[in-house]
Amino acid sequence: MKSDQLLNLAVEATENKKAEDIISLKMQGISDMTDYFVVCHGNNEKQVQSIARAVKDAANEAEIEVKRMEGFNEARWILIDLANVVVHVFHKDERDYYNIEKLYRDAPLESYGQVVY
Repeated sequence: MKSDQLLNLAVEATENKKAEDIISLKMQGISDMTDYFVVCHGNNEKQVQSIARAVKDAANEAEIEVKRMEGFNEARWILIDLANVVVHVFHKDERDYYNIEKLYRDAPLESYGQVVY
């Protein structure tokens, strides 16, 4: 699956679980680690876990290997590594604190729905 298709799959999975302030950062040329970051948040731990689980399930259904998933039990910042796309699902409080959008402000940003940042 191409990177942009995988990006769409991840964004759709987060949208289906009502994630808030969904954005993608195009990391090509900025990082050798991945092509895209998807960043979103939920308002409580259960929603954060639900969003992450939806991304993992969508990847598995499309036969995409989930390389790694970190932070699921704590549900404050869950990272889902799909190789060409890395999804960051934050608890709202943690997203405000870490502010990945500012850290990677040189990366082209695409927003999906209303973005507060």
